[in-house]
Amino acid sequence: MCGTTSSGLYEALLAKKYFHGDNSEIHVFSPAYLPHHFDELLDTADHFVVNSATEWARYKAQLLSRGKSVSLRINPELSTQTHTIYDPCAPKSRFGVKLSDFDPSIFEGITGLHFHTLCEQGFDALKATADKFLSDFGKFIVLLGIKTLNFGGGHHITKDGYDIDGLTAYIKSVRAEYGVDVYLEPGEAVALNSGYLVSTVLELFHNDGEIAILDTSAACHAPDIIEMPYTPPVIYPTVADKGYEYRLAGNTCLAGDIIGDYVFDTPLSARNRIVFGDMAIYSMVKNNTFNGVPLPDILLWDGERVTVAKEFGFVDFEGRL
Repeated sequence: MCGTTSSGLYEALLAKKYFHGDNSEIHVFSPAYLPHHFDELLDTADHFVVNSATEWARYKAQLLSRGKSVSLRINPELSTQTHTIYDPCAPKSRFGVKLSDFDPSIFEGITGLHFHTLCEQGFDALKATADKFLSDFGKFIVLLGIKTLNFGGGHHITKDGYDIDGLTAYIKSVRAEYGVDVYLEPGEAVALNSGYLVSTVLELFHNDGEIAILDTSAACHAPDIIEMPYTPPVIYPTVADKGYEYRLAGNTCLAGDIIGDYVFDTPLSARNRIVFGDMAIYSMVKNNTFNGVPLPDILLWDGERVTVAKEFGFVDFEGRL
């Protein structure tokens, strides 16, 4: 990777501490920067993305005096997904400047344009968005002396079937036509389908069907299950088309703490292990200790041995209150 993109100071500091690729860059974007963090951000990040004309006016002098390159986030006004909660182009979105609000005279000094509208999508959605973006804003690239275009994140470039050839050809054509560098932020794709969450059946409960109450919680350990909504794959035991159906649920007071409905080839019993896949991305960064539910320990597995990387306990719960 040639760099990282952060949502604020703490992620930028994490990037500076742990990610040291060749010529690695630290980019940062926030809908509104925290003023008391901004001086330290200037010491940490290489490239800044501002969300509005007012944010640009507020920080322009500091950014330019420190020699920082700056992009403006654009709202291309093209929704390509059905989940409104993850759609930056939804009505009343707080992300980016629309064409009707774009005044090029205000943005002198901006050297990049940025959009981020995808979520777990393929090249077809990117091309449709970028075509709309270039149709509306392409004329400003030369006018403002734009040097970089950032096509944001949400690209499933490591997923089977992604049109890599189409993506490559499109980026080459944009570079050739506009004389710019093109950035992608394929964060989720870097760790797609990696990581396991190992849980245990605590109790079996019957109410219009079989319910397995786990020591794993959607609300605490994998909030994306509720927000997206998203049903994670079960790696173990074997999932079947026909067999024994269970609703897997958490152990909190939230009635909607439900992971999903699954069918297994053998019946479950208390103390059975349930192993979920694709758990290394949002599950780790969004987890919480609601109801005092313990955070899962973090283990490393090299294919043969398991070692404990980090354990959590009461002090972690207490320290967050």
